[in-house]
Amino acid sequence: MSAIDTLPPLREVIATHQLSARKSLGQNFLLDLNLTAKIARQAGDLTECDVLEIGPGPGGLTRGLLSEGARRVLAVEKDTRCIPALNEIAQTYPGRLEIINGDALEIDPLAHLTPPVRIAANLPYNVGTELLVRWLTPKDWPPFWQSLTLMFQREVAERIVAQPGSKAYGRLALLAQWRADAHIVLSLPPGAFTPPPKVSSAVVHLTALPEPRFPAPAGVLSRVVAAAFNQRRKMLRAALKGQAPDIEDRLLAAGIKPTERAEQVPLEAFCALAREMDKS
Repeated sequence: MSAIDTLPPLREVIATHQLSARKSLGQNFLLDLNLTAKIARQAGDLTECDVLEIGPGPGGLTRGLLSEGARRVLAVEKDTRCIPALNEIAQTYPGRLEIINGDALEIDPLAHLTPPVRIAANLPYNVGTELLVRWLTPKDWPPFWQSLTLMFQREVAERIVAQPGSKAYGRLALLAQWRADAHIVLSLPPGAFTPPPKVSSAVVHLTALPEPRFPAPAGVLSRVVAAAFNQRRKMLRAALKGQAPDIEDRLLAAGIKPTERAEQVPLEAFCALAREMDKS
């Protein structure tokens, strides 16, 4: 394994700082620095960007992002045990790494970032989906980020890129593909991590679109999609009956058969339904 910087190998860093991964924090550490640099490259040219990283742990991906030329990295880490290891990285890359010890769900990253901004992270498994949904559903669009390069459990990654008719197709696919281009760009086996998780992982790259793919009121679309997929096996007229008394008429007006199930309906039709639901 070739070195990407002058810092010690990650196994040595973990041993020095006694950083055993904690299941309660959803931690699985990537130790191969060539692999973390490869993930960083999936984020594109970072030389003119600030990068937000959530859950850096001992800093494998952090080092990859910095070695690949990120203008600046903001690393948000909840585990206080990891801060000394991250401070050593900051000393090696003066002025380019800011570390916040805190909860990513409670911190406003915009107070610490200068656009353009990209997000890259090996997300902790226990908060990954919630963070993604937040990033995809801001009040205003375009968002503060240009792209997201995120590692998830393989099952979650497949849900993000799923197409209508597949078992994985649902709310996550619709929210992601409405406002972004989403692709799985890298797959990783359990053995790439310490400790090895029980499932494979994958890196998803999402590029924000300047405008949503189809017009729709964001709040209404989110509400309708959540209700539709809450009861996947039901026909849409039954799953959405609580959304409007004339739901069957609104489904027909949107070009959707009331007897269809949510997993059969493409994004464009859901957007049309959201527009119909938004009418008085």
